[in-house]
Formats: sequence, structure tokens, C-alpha cells
Amino acid sequence: MSKSVIVVGTGNAALCAAMAALEKGASVTLLEKADEALAGGNTKYTAGAMRFAYDGADDLMPLLRDRSDAHLPSTDFGSYTTEKFGADLLGFNDGRPLSDEQQALVNTSLDTMQWLASHDVKFEPIYSRQSFEKDGRHVFWGGLTLAAENEGVGLFDMELAAVKRMGGTVRYNSAVTGLVMDGARVVGVQVGDEVVLADAVILASGGFEANEDMRVAHMGDNWKAAKVRGTPHNTGDGLRMAIKAGAAQNGLFKGCHATPMDLHMADFGNLDLPPGERKNYRKISYFLGVMLNANGDRFVDEGANFRNYTYAQYGAAILEQPGQFAWQVFDAKVFDLLYGEYRFFDAHFVEGDTLEALVAKMEGVDQAGALATLSAYNDAVDTNTAFDPTALDGKSTTGLTPPKSNWAQKLDTGPFRAFPVTGGITFTYGGVKVDETGHVLTADGAQIPGLFACGEMVGGVFFAGYPGGSGLTSGAVFGRRAGYGAA
Repeated sequence: MSKSVIVVGTGNAALCAAMAALEKGASVTLLEKADEALAGGNTKYTAGAMRFAYDGADDLMPLLRDRSDAHLPSTDFGSYTTEKFGADLLGFNDGRPLSDEQQALVNTSLDTMQWLASHDVKFEPIYSRQSFEKDGRHVFWGGLTLAAENEGVGLFDMELAAVKRMGGTVRYNSAVTGLVMDGARVVGVQVGDEVVLADAVILASGGFEANEDMRVAHMGDNWKAAKVRGTPHNTGDGLRMAIKAGAAQNGLFKGCHATPMDLHMADFGNLDLPPGERKNYRKISYFLGVMLNANGDRFVDEGANFRNYTYAQYGAAILEQPGQFAWQVFDAKVFDLLYGEYRFFDAHFVEGDTLEALVAKMEGVDQAGALATLSAYNDAVDTNTAFDPTALDGKSTTGLTPPKSNWAQKLDTGPFRAFPVTGGITFTYGGVKVDETGHVLTADGAQIPGLFACGEMVGGVFFAGYPGGSGLTSGAVFGRRAGYGAA
């Protein structure tokens, strides 16, 4: 007899859980807090990129929607091994070994992508943001190569279409307000006054990034000012329900994925924009220039690594600065290398023919301090090493704290531009403990019968940061695991 499964949420993790449960013969109902237009959790707000281990182009070809793309013969995808993926995660663990959750993410990432492709969820190379042209070839860097067609909206559409083809149903405007218990077992959920019973419940309702009180309580007062990049509906509901049912907390509750964002963007990710434009409030080309805080000081090594490995930390670093803002400063030599988001119609910036004229327009900044910092930076740049944006070029500064370790070019060619930024929060890292079947566990390691979790609900996947594109992959990996477990 088939099992009945309730999935709470309709984001990438929720849809993968539903697909997996349906694959095993369960009947599945997804309960979505939002209306149909805002369904999809954070998934619709993403650029749809997914990081996973692969040995070479042969692993990628079956995942592509268009294998006849004219760019492919001149593309170098390289490889991204499980060892490299694991090492990249370790770089954000602050000395922690790889967690069980991280090992699962690394070791099943390619298999999960192949599973998605088997359900007609297909991808395309990210030529515009993850590759540079070099010697007539498209060279990918940083291990992130593929994104869903039509970005996050496309990923949501393809996964939802798969769920519906397989017989799953979705109820919108159906916020789950509590779990229904029979002793220690979860036997359903409450939707307002309505009780909906099931053999298993999968919580895939996101973290608490859109809950200002929870951000401040777990992360500190600075996070009150954070721009919420995604859905307004991820307010920690599932976490509170699971913990009330006895779930063990897991992971770093003070940690989150944060990104430098336009200081003047609206909250909640601008879902009214076309998919290709939603990322345009990000400002992640800082590695081509410098960032200054209100005191006029630099506060991070802008060239520490490819931006895939630093942006989730640097969004948080901006929120730690006075006034929770910074300015990104560039000269004309790099204007053509800045991502398209810097040319977006609503991008805020000031411009000056000289650094003095530029700094005079940078609101909220100590002008003398800023000019002193920029002068010291220019004096410290290594002029003997060639600039190469396709590699960690070692073109650095000498004697500066913090240094700029790569891509350090003098700011000496006008006009100059400065973009005001703040930190935008994408998702939180703290969650509940689950086992290898996706079952939610208590503090003593026992399963809570009938209760499963995936997506942002799962703690222990990320700690002090993460390599870009890992979040959607994590949602798919743990969503599939929870769906199979629940069925």
C-alpha cells in the first residue's frame, strides 16, 4: 500500500523531495504558504547555478538541454573532483572536519544532477559569469559550470512540471501552522483550523532569513539591517515546529549566506523583474577593485580567491562595518570586465574624473581616510606581475593590511566609479539534525517517527561560508534523500 506524504514548501528541495517520494509510489501533496505567483521559496530568486563534482566534459553532456550549442567545441570545462569539492567546503569550516552532511553533499552531487536530468530537469553552461575567453576558447574557473535554463525560475518550472507529471498535487495559500502528533509520531499538519493527515511529513520550508527577530536573536543586531534577497515567507516556521516536536538543533545558527548587494535595492529579491535581471542587484565584481567602509578603510582581501569562494563571506563582512554599508571602487580599466549587474538600469553609483572628485561624492565616507587608503593601495601594487582575470594571478600588494592577494591593479585610469553596497541575506545555516534517510533526529539520536526535513531546514551543511552554487545542490541532494526516506 502506497504511503501518503505531505511536503511543506515548494522550493527546489521540496520539489526534489516530492519527485523522489512519487518515484517510490507515494501519494504526495505539497502545501505552500504563498500564493501561486510567489511559490517556489528562494529558488525563483537564484541564478540557478549548481555546483557538483565531475571528472570532465563527458559527465556534463548528458545534463545539457542543448548539446548542439556552437560554443561547446571551443569550451574547456576542466574537472571538479570530489576531493576538490570537499577541500573547497573545508575552506569555510573554520577548522572543522567535513560533516556527515557535507560528505553526503560532495559524494552524491553528480548522481543527484544525473537524477534530475532523468526527470527532464536540464542545464546550460554559465558562459556569461563563470568563464573567460582565452586564446579563442571559453575557459571555466572555480568549479561552477552549469545552471538551469531560465535560472531559478526555470529550475522551479522544470521541477514542478516533473512533480505534476508524476501525479503530485500542490495547494497554495496553505500555510502550515503546526504538526499533528500521535504520541511521539508525526501524523500530519495543521493548516489553520484544518488537519491534514499523512504517513509522513517532510519539512522543506526554508530557514529564518526573512524573520528580523530571529536574525537578531541568533546573529546579532547588525543583521537587522540586512536586505532579504529572497522570499518573504522563510520566517523559521518549520524550524520552530520541528524543535517543538523534539528535533535536535544542528549547525551554525549565527551563520548565513550573504552577498554584497546594491545599498538601495528593495527587500525580497525583486521577483517582479524578468529572471535574467533578478541577480542585477548583486554587486560581486569587488575582486576587480577595492571596498571601503565609512572610515575610508579597506576591510577584506578583495582578491583572496575567485568570487565564488568569497562573496558569501563578504556580504556578512559589509554588515559588520560602521553603518552596515561600503563602497566598491573601480577605475576605467576594468569597466568592461564588471558583471552586467553594474550596468543594470537601476544600479546606483557615483563617478568622478579623479579619485578626489569620486571620493567627494561617496556619501557617508571619511574623505581624507578614503584618499589616504587609495593612495596607500596604489603605492603597494606589484607592477611586475601581469593581470589575468582567468586565474589566481598573484598580482598582489606589498605591506598592506589587509592585502589584496590577486588582481591588484592600480586605480589610476579615469573615470572612476564607486558603487554603494550592503549585505543581502540569502539563507541561514542553522537547522535540525537528520540521518541518512532524511529522518529528523532528537538530541539523543532517535528518529522522530514520521518527520523528515531537507533544504535550508538541514543544519551542518555550511558553516562560515560556502562555495557558490552549493545551496541548490544541497537542496536537491537532501530533498531526494528525504523523499525516498518518507516513501
